[in-house]
Amino acid sequence: MPDWNDDAARDLMSLGGRLALLTRGEGSWVWDADENRYLDFLGGIAVNCLGHAHPVFVDAVSRQAATLSHVSNYFASPAQLELAARLKRLAGTGEQGRVYLANSGAEANETAVKLARLHGNRFAESEGRSRSTILVVEGAFHGRTMGTLSLTPKAAYRDPFQPALPDVITVERSVAGLEQAFAREGIAALIVEPIQGEAGVVELPAGFLARARELSVEHQALLILDEVQTGSGRTGEWFTFQREGITPDAVTVAKSIGAGFPLGAMITFGAASELFYPGTHNSTFGGNPLASAVANAVLGYIESENLLANVTARGAQLREGVRSLPLVGGTTGAGLLIGIRLTAPVAAEVRAAAHERGLIVNAPTADVIRIAPAYTIGDAEVEEFLSRFRAALAAVAETLPAPTATTLTEAPA
Repeated sequence: MPDWNDDAARDLMSLGGRLALLTRGEGSWVWDADENRYLDFLGGIAVNCLGHAHPVFVDAVSRQAATLSHVSNYFASPAQLELAARLKRLAGTGEQGRVYLANSGAEANETAVKLARLHGNRFAESEGRSRSTILVVEGAFHGRTMGTLSLTPKAAYRDPFQPALPDVITVERSVAGLEQAFAREGIAALIVEPIQGEAGVVELPAGFLARARELSVEHQALLILDEVQTGSGRTGEWFTFQREGITPDAVTVAKSIGAGFPLGAMITFGAASELFYPGTHNSTFGGNPLASAVANAVLGYIESENLLANVTARGAQLREGVRSLPLVGGTTGAGLLIGIRLTAPVAAEVRAAAHERGLIVNAPTADVIRIAPAYTIGDAEVEEFLSRFRAALAAVAETLPAPTATTLTEAPA
């Protein structure tokens, strides 16, 4: 068999290394071309919420593909209407809420940028100019399209593509920084992740979202939550904002919503639902019957099987399980979006050691391992994860200088 790395180098854009040639999956396990088996605790980066080849997913794809897969945005479909109503119910929008269906998280966030612009333009007549400033939070990641990249204040991602969209201001990740940012004029919206996944599963300070809601109302700005990674039940609630007891003006979702089928959405609340009008936005593939049917089946199964309770329980079990492991200094996140903080900047080495031992995790930062397994995991998967992860951590700890290794091994959770 030819080396797949040669094929990838020859035919694919050079956008990053690939760790293995995966050929099939079942539940929380995947196999590569050499029949090596891996426990998947990254879940396609918080996507495969039912694991791999789940019967509900497979049945939904095959059933809908046999009837109607695509009709363009000139038409509606039963699956599309059902999904929109379901998302409104799960998000608690009430009757006034509306849903835009896209194909990815980046597209959902692009729609959010346009929503902010439409809102800001409403002030042109009353204030003599439009409000164009969008606030984002330090460490944010909202996507890699030009609009969403402009909201992502990471130089390595954004600098090669400058100039970015103007009037995007980065806010310090603190309540004081938030209040200072809102003191300026011309703010159209604050766009923020309740938990910053790509920054290393970083939680916002206590009271941040509640204060953001108060300030956005006070200044007539939109509060838009990016729940691409945290939504669809990943944190144990359908949406993380529900844990905070607030209601945003809009929320974006993707990843787990389709359990592996490409789909994203923006859900609006209240008056923000009236901002778009015919001609301002659309997508050829957005809300196609196939993607919509799969999302309906996935979300319906999560609901009927009460998997959010399992997300909460297994998340707590995993946090407790890693507490006393070598190199572990603590955990962040919620539900089954977990950041495991290391006491040394060796996350890349731990990720590689885990891969060698048949465990898939990732290292979003130098000192954090991120896991986002399927909502369906049980005791067997948790125990297997802890065994393999412990071995990976121990292997890396052995390579560190003796005093450091001893300190790290004994670090409290």
